[in-house]
Amino acid sequence: MKKLNIRMTSKFYRTLLFGMSLLICSVAFGQKTVTPEDVQKDRARNIVVPKSYGTYKWTKDYVEEEPEADYLHASEKAYEDFRDIKYSIRIHWGVYSKWGIEASWPFLKMSNEKKQEYQDLYKSFNPADFNADEWMDWFKNCGMQAFAFTTKHHDGFSMFHTKTRVTKRANYVTGSKPVIEDCDLSYSIEETPFKRDIVKELCDAAHRKGIKIDLYFSHPDWYDADFRPYVSHPLGNIAHTPEEANRFMSRHREQLHELLTMYGKIDMICLDMSLGAEVWPQLRETVKLMRTWQPDVMIRNRGIGNYGDYFQPEQNVPKGVESTNMPWMSICLLGKIFAYDPKAENYKGAGWVIHNLIDCVAKGGSFMVCLGPDEKGKFHPKAIEQLEEVGRWLKVNGKGIYETRDREVWKEGGNEGNIKFTRSKDSKTVYAFVEKFPEKELVIESLTPKDGSEVRLLGYDKPLEWRKADDKGIIVTIPDELQSPEKRPCNYAWTFKLEPAN
Repeated sequence: MKKLNIRMTSKFYRTLLFGMSLLICSVAFGQKTVTPEDVQKDRARNIVVPKSYGTYKWTKDYVEEEPEADYLHASEKAYEDFRDIKYSIRIHWGVYSKWGIEASWPFLKMSNEKKQEYQDLYKSFNPADFNADEWMDWFKNCGMQAFAFTTKHHDGFSMFHTKTRVTKRANYVTGSKPVIEDCDLSYSIEETPFKRDIVKELCDAAHRKGIKIDLYFSHPDWYDADFRPYVSHPLGNIAHTPEEANRFMSRHREQLHELLTMYGKIDMICLDMSLGAEVWPQLRETVKLMRTWQPDVMIRNRGIGNYGDYFQPEQNVPKGVESTNMPWMSICLLGKIFAYDPKAENYKGAGWVIHNLIDCVAKGGSFMVCLGPDEKGKFHPKAIEQLEEVGRWLKVNGKGIYETRDREVWKEGGNEGNIKFTRSKDSKTVYAFVEKFPEKELVIESLTPKDGSEVRLLGYDKPLEWRKADDKGIIVTIPDELQSPEKRPCNYAWTFKLEPAN
């Protein structure tokens, strides 16, 4: 009984301190009172998830279509800054890297003995080769503007120092079926031989290098038994109580509070999966509190519907331009899994990245490539080679990618869209991308340059001759010297810069 009283007292003080921190943080950020005029302006921004988007269906039956009247999205400046990000990287990393397997999901198909072994992997997780500054230097060299990092994936292991505690977990080998047992640990990087706060080191390095920060956070948690039954929780068939639901929603909130208050400015929070109707009121309140902790953090919509600020097609690029002002960022795997892929032949190549990057940006979105390091914190040599090649391409063609916007006519050349376009924010410059180099002439039908202006090929130091076509558009003459591939400024795709007449 004495030990129980001590633990209850510790929990009481943790809860009290958390409540006080919420109050202090709200005051520090100076949250203003939301007026009807604020709400009217916010709703007029048309920040809604397309109903055709797959994850919309996850929450449509219980998350209200229109956010409550005391909720505002991130500011228009935050949205503008988000739209300036065109190319980024997502890193999946955790204890699963020790076994060289996919992030979290294989756990569900393991035997009980393997599950128990997996839960102990943190005791030997020691990524001695990890260096946050080296990562950021590499991201910059590859032309990336932002990175996303898995602070906690579905398996529940936290890659940051959390003061929250797991008090109930599964024991998979006690008897014929899993049983819930008491425990008291953070289940985090702090309890590994490595000990260092990886999220802090990454955020500090990103702030130094001027790289935007996106912290991924999984709603479900398969280690904490309180989180059942959400999202395939291994203990989903064991009934949970209202007390357990309140406990896991409190821990969920505390961890998001830590991520948004311990590491300086965070540009994006990448929520994943969803919980359920039963706990939606608590989750909705958490999202409102997140606005007080960092009002301009861009929140991914998963699990929170139209309370989100952006959505993220996964493993695909939308076929056309989206009809919503909620911005989007497509995420696709460079290898065959989200985590470390040891097979060099699985990495898709620089050309694949460049094609998807152009496609996304022309449609008004952005592209995020996904991979993971090995258990020591090193990326696969083939991934390094391919992404550095993309970086070299961006050094030539980046003006047509970075901080651009989509054009009303975003492609031409039939169904294949042989030419894709972006434009500068002021619409004074249009960039035309071709992925098959023109032999003698390039015909562009959807615009005519300003009289007396130049047409340029990025990376080539001479203006190109051009003339108006007889019916519409222009014809650009390709110099003979550029017919030799080795004399072209880059590979994979080429960017023509034009000044439209209107």
